[in-house]
Amino acid sequence: MRHLGASIIFYNRSEQVLLVLRDNIPTIPYPNLWNLPGGHIEEDEAAEECIVREMFEEIEINVVGCKLFRVYEFSDRTEYVFVKEENFDLKNITLHEGQRLQWFTRNEAGQAELAHGFKEVLDDYFKSLPGK
Repeated sequence: MRHLGASIIFYNRSEQVLLVLRDNIPTIPYPNLWNLPGGHIEEDEAAEECIVREMFEEIEINVVGCKLFRVYEFSDRTEYVFVKEENFDLKNITLHEGQRLQWFTRNEAGQAELAHGFKEVLDDYFKSLPGK
């Protein structure tokens, strides 16, 4: 069965996106690389339910009402990517998974080493912005 995942692009008023630095554990996929927040969709769970659960578990943020951006068919999985505007101060976020969170500009995200094929996702996101 094909793996299913859900992730979210948090963006702020400055058109920055939020990325999480994955743990540096050699036994996990893509250790020590930047990633969109998200996770695996569990059996009998909708993508929307998954992203709400994952964000509460990982950073204690309620994302009910986030919007679906696109669905991607990668070689290893189907990925549901959501978007939500947030302007939170990262000092006030409790991170339960990963090493740290950081806001990235379009240029910074393009230069970052991204996990799970999210370079394509972020390229599509930035191209979708009005006037881009």
